[in-house]
Amino acid sequence: MIYIVVALKAEAQAFVDAYKLKKSKLQNFILFSNATMKLIVSGMGVTNARLATQTLINNFDITDDDSYYNIGICAAKNSYAIGETLHIGSIMYEDTLYSFDEYKKTITCVDEAQDESRYDIADMESYGFYDAVLHNPAIKNYHIIKIVSDYFQPQSVTKEQAKMLLFHALKDIF
Repeated sequence: MIYIVVALKAEAQAFVDAYKLKKSKLQNFILFSNATMKLIVSGMGVTNARLATQTLINNFDITDDDSYYNIGICAAKNSYAIGETLHIGSIMYEDTLYSFDEYKKTITCVDEAQDESRYDIADMESYGFYDAVLHNPAIKNYHIIKIVSDYFQPQSVTKEQAKMLLFHALKDIF
């Protein structure tokens, strides 16, 4: 099974359209699923991402074949292209670096949207997802994948843009 945590319903819509996912509820969250994929919409922020990820973990049996993904849009410096797919291997959160794949990109997880480019890459959910999967030893396969949506201008990203960025990145993700 592929388990995916996204922050926004607009991000989820790309997967819903591409993989014909059906909508339901899982506790307080919206869940979209088919026979091979379950996608939960967490809402923005570390706490929401952690809780949504933990809800998936608690409600479905984990097998060695399962993969967990945190997928979504992120801000980045303009050295990255809008729509570029970034595979994350380290997270900087509250002045601590959490590294799980040194050959991939480092993202800074922040608690509120950033409107200046103090960071190379930033999002608001990666650490919450990471914290939940890290504390479950049964999960052996997890990935954080971000798609560049803006250059630290979060107000410029529409729901339709978020959906389209993820839709176009699907071939790079799976």
